[in-house]
Amino acid sequence: MDIQKLANVTMNFDQSMIDEKVNSVRSKVNALEKDTKTSWLMKAISYIDLTSLGGDDTPMKVKAVCAKAVNPLQLSPIPTESLHTAALCVYPLRLADAMASLEELDKEHKVAIATVGGGFPSGQFPLETRLREVEIGIENGADEIDIVINRPLAIMHQWQKLYEELKLFRTVCGNKVCLKVILATGELVNLENVYKASMVAMMAGADFIKTSTGKETINATLPVGIVMCRAVKDYHAATQKKVGFKPAGGIKTAQEALEWIMLVQMELGDEWLTKDLFRIGASSLLDDIVGTVCSK
Repeated sequence: MDIQKLANVTMNFDQSMIDEKVNSVRSKVNALEKDTKTSWLMKAISYIDLTSLGGDDTPMKVKAVCAKAVNPLQLSPIPTESLHTAALCVYPLRLADAMASLEELDKEHKVAIATVGGGFPSGQFPLETRLREVEIGIENGADEIDIVINRPLAIMHQWQKLYEELKLFRTVCGNKVCLKVILATGELVNLENVYKASMVAMMAGADFIKTSTGKETINATLPVGIVMCRAVKDYHAATQKKVGFKPAGGIKTAQEALEWIMLVQMELGDEWLTKDLFRIGASSLLDDIVGTVCSK
């Protein structure tokens, strides 16, 4: 695939068609049987990157979040020994706390440890410091890194430069560390930029493309998810490589989780519904899912 060809392509997204798809997603979720909804919500727990990215995070707060990640339904009568979130995501300074807690709580290392980098959440720092951030995260034991793009490069259509930056992050992560690239879609102006930024990130070697940091005014929305899934589908058709998709930011309710699962099933198929290809980044979503499942 060629960056220059991508840059020269004009993408036209039919808003009425996107709106129709969003309505279809919601209608299909509402039509699900109660047992199916419960089953999907249990699955949703295994897709969550349980996130604690507060300026007031302490070792004790991180330990409490780790306990939720390892045993999400600890107060439920439902047998859930094997159920856990996909990952736990914390700031780099809290990685040691997360590792120590998970070492105590998660002997089998079922929950991956993720951190943020690349000048999160703004991306507005010198490239060398953004790269060093990622190196530090890896040195401190992160299995996965969620980096954010330098948004002005996408807004100004400097696709080659964005590609070159992201290739450097891929090189730092090597082949063993999962690289999730956050597009901060709420700040990319239009859906064409979202699509092209998605493609550039995948061409540069992203393992996942992710909607948002959770710190923008507008975070994950279903219309943006549809466009990003189209990019994932197009990239797979061109290369036969499967790239994961991660909506994040503002996803707080069980109903929203079901909508995202339905969207992925409709746009990408059941083969994407595994933690290796689908994640949901959230901090409060898990509590709502647990409350919903335990009340059924």
